[in-house]
Amino acid sequence: MTTGVPTSPSTTRPRRSRLRRYLPLGLVVWLVLEVWLLTRVAGAAGGPTVFLLLAAGVVAGSVIIKRAGRRAFRNLNEALQRGGSPSRGGGNGLLMLGGLLLIIPGLISDAAGLLLLLPPVQRAVSRWTERTLDRRLRRVVPGGLGDAFQQARMHRPDGKVVQGEVIREDTAEPRGQRPPLTR
Repeated sequence: MTTGVPTSPSTTRPRRSRLRRYLPLGLVVWLVLEVWLLTRVAGAAGGPTVFLLLAAGVVAGSVIIKRAGRRAFRNLNEALQRGGSPSRGGGNGLLMLGGLLLIIPGLISDAAGLLLLLPPVQRAVSRWTERTLDRRLRRVVPGGLGDAFQQARMHRPDGKVVQGEVIREDTAEPRGQRPPLTR
């Protein structure tokens, strides 16, 4: 008995990436290690000491995030006032990540956040991240992102794919009024 619904010859689900498979396990292991380390330090140094360490991490992380955000916003304003395009982040993103890791309760995250505040570590992480993203982008889009934007595709209701590009004409139309869509 058939229902009239076409089925694809391949009904297997695509394989999950390693990141999606092991990320939940990694988070659980990290949380267990954080709690274990906090209990060990609390047993050795006392509860108030651990509380002061965690509070200092929150305050320091907040200050770092605020300063990095202000610097990023100032750089963006200066670039826009010059009429140019904004330059690269200059490490503000990694500073903000380090501040966020300091805010998250735990000694392992605090140590990772403090490491990200060091300029040599920032440069190394930045280079590694750039290489990794570039390699993955080349794998997904062989010609790079430039080709991906050049080859915009429109999917029609009948399922056909039409290649094309958007051409905007500079017409003096009143704001808020658009020409009617035609078929």
